Amino acid sequence: MTVSDRLLVAIFLASLAGCRPDEVPVQVTEPTVYDVTGVFQLPRLTESSGVAVSRTLDGILWTHNDSGDEPLLYATDLSGAVRGVFRITGAQAVDWEDIALGPCPDEPRSCLYIADTGDNFESRPSVDLYIVPEPTSVPLPADSLLTLTARRLRVRYADGPHDVEALAVSSTGEVMLISKGRTGSVGLYRLRTIPPDTAILRLEPSEQLAIVPQRSFGRLVTGAAISPNGGELVVRTYVDLVFYRLEDGGLSDQAVCWLGVRDLQGEGVDFLDDSTLVLTSESVAGRPGTVARVRCPIARARP
Repeated sequence: MTVSDRLLVAIFLASLAGCRPDEVPVQVTEPTVYDVTGVFQLPRLTESSGVAVSRTLDGILWTHNDSGDEPLLYATDLSGAVRGVFRITGAQAVDWEDIALGPCPDEPRSCLYIADTGDNFESRPSVDLYIVPEPTSVPLPADSLLTLTARRLRVRYADGPHDVEALAVSSTGEVMLISKGRTGSVGLYRLRTIPPDTAILRLEPSEQLAIVPQRSFGRLVTGAAISPNGGELVVRTYVDLVFYRLEDGGLSDQAVCWLGVRDLQGEGVDFLDDSTLVLTSESVAGRPGTVARVRCPIARARP
């Protein structure tokens, strides 16, 4: 770590001294690999707030803008080059915050789940998830526009509106939504199965994650992903990556990988493989957003 990063970590850990012991990680590590592989080359792709790694199209990353864009899905790669653009019909882009790949709820293929769940003022009475079949190819030329049709799921949180920027989908199709932590805690909401009807889904809080939000440090949740082997959940903030084991449908253990100031506008995260992550960021100060490849040692808080 740099001297500034060490100082930030020390202050960060000191700020957690008043928390319960099970909320504080025993060890904070740093990435063993942090490689910026490219920048987004499409001028309109300025706010990559989520990323999903295709498991069928080699080298393809799916991403989208945060807000202020049309309902568009972008195919890119580790260099940030545009590989395809898709218009999502049946969808609105109010505040798209994350994207995840998972099984389609009604057919044996992969689908992309898009979380229109951002709510900065925590005032939206309901939010939306959009599900679209993953494209089997990308268009040529790369900037041509193809159309995908979305299925809309309306979601309402039982304990009131939340700003939710993190979405993960398991290999069984369970959807996890994780709140940003604006109200002082980070809540996990689970949708274990997707019903066939289109009624509003009322989600009860499943559990509170042992992530202590620290607004002054940028420790607010911005993304999440599940490893290809299904054994690991990573939750991203602006300054760190928090890893949990997924065991018997629950979460156990916690390990923290400190990103520091490397990517303060970073929001997207997914697994390239079981030990390597891809991170994407929004543009800042006139510079395009970045794509980075990251590896972290997973030092567990409890054996």
